[in-house]
Formats: sequence, structure tokens, C-alpha cells
Amino acid sequence: MKSKKYRILKWTLGVLASIIVLLVCLGFWIKNLVPPKLMELESSKTENLTYVTKNVPEPRGKILAVVTSTSTMGMSGKSTGYELTELARAYYVFTANGFEVDIASPLGGKPPVVIDDEDMGEYDYAFLNDSEAQHKANNTIKIDNVITTDYEAVYFVGGKGAMFDFPNNAAIQAIIKEYYQERKVIGAVCHGPAALVNVTLDNGQHLVENKTVSSFTNKEELLLISDAETIFPFLLQDKLIEGGARFNEGSMYLEKMSHDDNLITGQNPWSVWVLAETMIKQLGYTPKTRPITGEENAVSVLLTYEREGIDKAKALMEHIMHGKEEPMSRLLVTKHSIIGVMQGDVKRFTNILRLASYAKKLDSRE
Repeated sequence: MKSKKYRILKWTLGVLASIIVLLVCLGFWIKNLVPPKLMELESSKTENLTYVTKNVPEPRGKILAVVTSTSTMGMSGKSTGYELTELARAYYVFTANGFEVDIASPLGGKPPVVIDDEDMGEYDYAFLNDSEAQHKANNTIKIDNVITTDYEAVYFVGGKGAMFDFPNNAAIQAIIKEYYQERKVIGAVCHGPAALVNVTLDNGQHLVENKTVSSFTNKEELLLISDAETIFPFLLQDKLIEGGARFNEGSMYLEKMSHDDNLITGQNPWSVWVLAETMIKQLGYTPKTRPITGEENAVSVLLTYEREGIDKAKALMEHIMHGKEEPMSRLLVTKHSIIGVMQGDVKRFTNILRLASYAKKLDSRE
């Protein structure tokens, strides 16, 4: 009997040891798929971004960007703020297309900011190294003091803090109501659409009623914060639907943008580029040609995988990386495999790792 128990224990320990070894090996393999961080990105300067500095149109007016002043998620103690990438990328699209950008917040002054090093690109670091942009970001206009007639459009930046200080701010509601009714452009991304949920028009109708909108989704929120329903005053997708919106939901953590007349909304940070350029179009201008980023190419590959499968995604990857003329973010592709793990979707996890591995094979620049 003792011998049998010993054999079972020995077998169990052997299996556990094998699993641990496999996990360690898998971890090293995944780490090997992620390209090293390029230190030169951190020293990116606006003057080196030809998209921003060359062929800038004559001044076309001003756009107001609004960020949160909230630094903590309710009573949870978890820190928050506005998402730097969601401000920086839109800021440079607007300025590159001839618009001056002012930044406002509910409290004014220096708002809290969230910086995720893994998501940072050259435009984001350039924003941090841009003295004019930093002065505006660190000395925001109090939203109550905004002169609304100074601006052609308003853009609400995401960040989980927006869930707490955007929805019930009277000045924000007044700006949105005025701009919508005067057919000025309103943009909002990720948690930024929280600014829209309590806006009522002069006719008594909710702003979002019968409007096609996108925002951070319930699935995206709950996957990252399982107790989001107790931390936030509401789930943003639910609140927009409650107000009568036609919610336009895309794939998790991938680009999705909704354009309903002068109301333009995006699902998450990966929607910023297309949203900002759509705002330029709605303002009546053709956006300047912009170099596509490695992150955008990675999103295109991942969207192709979601819609058409791994073979089509590989074919697109080959097209993008042919001749090494265009970049593609292996880091973003690899990170998306983690979503499969969190969802318990082994097939998605392994397939996206296969895509990341294939990208590494195609990329001979290291």
C-alpha cells in the first residue's frame, strides 16, 4: 500500500515538475518574441516628426481636448488619470492638420496621467518632450472657464477617471449640448464617452438616443477589473445603451470607431488615430497623409485574424513587412495572446503566439 502511495506521489510530483518546466520554457519563448525596447524612442522630439512639422496648413482654428481630474477609482484606492497616448496622438493629428489644441479638465491645473511604457510610441514620447504640449497638459484650463466660441470641436480623452468626473459635470454637459446643436464636432474615445451619458438636448431627448456610438466595452472592462461594477458608478456600455444609443461593439482591445454625423466615438486607445482623422474630415478637411505606425499594422493583422483566420493574417503580415518598408509591433501581437489566456481560449492564445513567432521570422532588423 505504501509503495503504491509512493508511486502516486512520485508520479504527481513528476507531472507538476514537468508542467513548471513547460511554463518556464513557454515564458522564455514568449519573452523572446517581444522585441527589445528601443531607447531612442524615449528621446523622440517633435521637430523630428515630419508628419507634424512639414506641410502644415494655414491655421484652421482651435480644438479643445478635455481630460479627467480624477486620480483614484472611487473608493477602491486604485490610481487612475487620463491616458497619455489618447491625448498625445490626437494632439499631433490636430496640430499637423492646422488646428491649435488647448487642454481643459474639470478642476484645471495639472491632471493625473497614466503612462504605460509598453504602449508608448514615438509620438507619445515626443509629447512628453514637447515643452509647449507639456505646458498645456500641466496647466489645463478649468472647464468652467472655457470660452466655447473659441473652438471648432471638442475631444474627450479617455482614462478611467473620466467615469467619475465627466458624467455629472454641468460645464461639460453645456459644451456638448451647445456643440451638438450648433453642429460642431464632438469626439470621445475609450472612457471619454462618459461625458455624453447625461446630456439632454433642448428638445428633451438624450444626446445618445438613436445614435451609433462606441466606447470601452463591458467585456474589456470586466476582463481587466473583475469588480468594475462595484468600483465604477456604472459600466459605460450599459449606460450608453440605457440612454438609447445603438452601441457599436468591435473586437476586444482592437480598433473600432463610430461616426454618426457630428458625433464621433472610439472603443479604446487603439481607435485614436482613425477617430482624430475622422474629426478632421467632419470639420471639412482632408487629413494629411500620415505614416502608419507599427501598432496600427499589428491591429490590422489581429483584426484580419479575428475575421478571416490565421492564414489570411499571415498573408497580410507578409505584405506589411515585405522589404521592411513598414513596421509592425510584435509586442502588441504578443500581448494579445494574453487575452486568450485570460478568456480561457487556448486556441486563440496559441494562434496569436504563432503570429508573433511568424512576425519574428519575417523581421530581420534585430
